[in-house]
Amino acid sequence: MKVGVINSDKLKNYDFGEGHPFRGDRFADFFSFFNKKLGSSPRFDIVMNKKLAVDGDLELWHTKEYINAMKRASSGLKVSGLFRYMSADNLNPQTRRLPLGIEVAARVVVANSMLACDLVLDKKFEKAISIGGGLHHAKSGYGEGFCVYNDVVICAKHALRRDSLGRVLVLDTDAHAGNGTCEAFYSDPRVLFVDMHQEYIYPGTGFEDEIGEGKGKGFTVNVPLPPGAGDRAYELVFDELVFPLVKEFKPQLIIRNGGSDPHPSDKITQLGLTLNGFKYIGRSVRELSKVCDGKEVDLICSGYKPEVLSRAWVALISGLAGVDVNFKEPFPLSIKEGHVFEEVQKVVVNVKRNLKPYWRSF
Repeated sequence: MKVGVINSDKLKNYDFGEGHPFRGDRFADFFSFFNKKLGSSPRFDIVMNKKLAVDGDLELWHTKEYINAMKRASSGLKVSGLFRYMSADNLNPQTRRLPLGIEVAARVVVANSMLACDLVLDKKFEKAISIGGGLHHAKSGYGEGFCVYNDVVICAKHALRRDSLGRVLVLDTDAHAGNGTCEAFYSDPRVLFVDMHQEYIYPGTGFEDEIGEGKGKGFTVNVPLPPGAGDRAYELVFDELVFPLVKEFKPQLIIRNGGSDPHPSDKITQLGLTLNGFKYIGRSVRELSKVCDGKEVDLICSGYKPEVLSRAWVALISGLAGVDVNFKEPFPLSIKEGHVFEEVQKVVVNVKRNLKPYWRSF
């Protein structure tokens, strides 16, 4: 069965402006590279979405007050106490305002991700990829980390609602902890949230002992990795944590989010994941999805080094779809694991210890 790749003409408007790390031209650049490398493959269908998410969709996670504040601010209207609703990193650096029109573009992102979910659950595609998706920092009433609306949470809640699913895996491989997503499902045993990210950087969450609360205790799995962790670290985390958890949890749907920011040349993080490592993540997710008849939704938007972004996204997608693609690293890499891998091993041991009361696998 083919893999659907969701696009929209309005994605380019998800742009925080000149001087900001997140620019809207990333999407056109990606599709240009995708068409060059994978456009001739019969494995993929491009699906153009022309719809916006409506307020009812957004309210699966966000408050009405927050949605209204984003509408007004993105229309150029004054919002009293704007920083009660968003952090400064969501501003255009030149105007010091929320970029005009970005709220509508954020609705496009949410609609793309919901469409990807529907296409998979309706068995139109075995897997579907929402380009622009993965805005995992947005909380119910607060936007931050370049994220206006949290399509990861909305996508998962939409799946839980429309098909009465009882088990959804959300796998976050972005270099930053998915604090908004974590908050949404912290007490929900229907969602197994596994988050591997760089330790001690923004947003300052995602520690090993953050494992959920109430009925959801044990269903949040944070794996904070040291700088320079590299490909071997990801392989260890998948082998020792992710595969055993998924085998035991038996999700009915897998949602993965994350882009290119774990790459060694990324401007913001230092996790040291090579292009081969991104392919490995894609392949691993494809293997994991066998537990739910291949049903997987992929959300891809992050990354802050233009020369790497499209390559890493294509590497993820090629691994997920089982398609060979050849290209070289754009920059010389100098990766030294050594003692760093020992630190990763300690993290894995600690995570297992924290989860042992809740999972037979450990």
